[in-house]
Amino acid sequence: MSETEERVSTEQVEAFLLGHPEFFHDHLSLLEKLSIPHPSGQAVSLISKQLEIFRSKHHELENQLNALIEIARENDTAFNRMHELTLAMLDAGTMEELIANLNQVMTECFMTDYVALKIIGENVDSPILNLFVQAEDGNLKHFQQEMSENRPKCGRPTLAQARFLFGENAGDVQTCAIIPMVFTELEGILAIGSRDNNRFHYSLGNMFLTQMSEIISTRMISLLDQ
Repeated sequence: MSETEERVSTEQVEAFLLGHPEFFHDHLSLLEKLSIPHPSGQAVSLISKQLEIFRSKHHELENQLNALIEIARENDTAFNRMHELTLAMLDAGTMEELIANLNQVMTECFMTDYVALKIIGENVDSPILNLFVQAEDGNLKHFQQEMSENRPKCGRPTLAQARFLFGENAGDVQTCAIIPMVFTELEGILAIGSRDNNRFHYSLGNMFLTQMSEIISTRMISLLDQ
């Protein structure tokens, strides 16, 4: 038999089996006689090979299901944390209470070590030390990229950024999320710091961080207008 004839014959057999999937139902004994190569070098029966394929597919589907369940759990946890943050912000009747509630919810719900909040503007009557920073402050140049892109940035802060945001705790902050707050009524920076090198990895998604900024800023705008 020539190579062409063998190839055509093989295709015909394949087409027949695909067109008649019930063929082996009536020829069960044939399954035991057929054998196919195995990576180990030993031939195995078609039934054994099918079982191996089914087990492999089952294991793959099981891993995919577990991954989806884990993602769902993480999302559920994130939504619960955002709910707690929203309640904490709504509960604040003054800027002092907002700062206190923010520190508490970030520590207890978001498991962070440090929180920094800077409002760009002037408020000489504010009792909160270092909350307001003038637009001409030279330290703001270290956040030009974040502010211009208006997008959270995660990773290891520069020393200048850490010193401006976290003061004497700058040396302890290994990673942080720098979240710009750029709104018509308010402009500022929210930063969340951690001693953990992997807590705010640069690949961390921005959706929840952006929502966090919107929740906090909305309540701050309301309180500042009082």
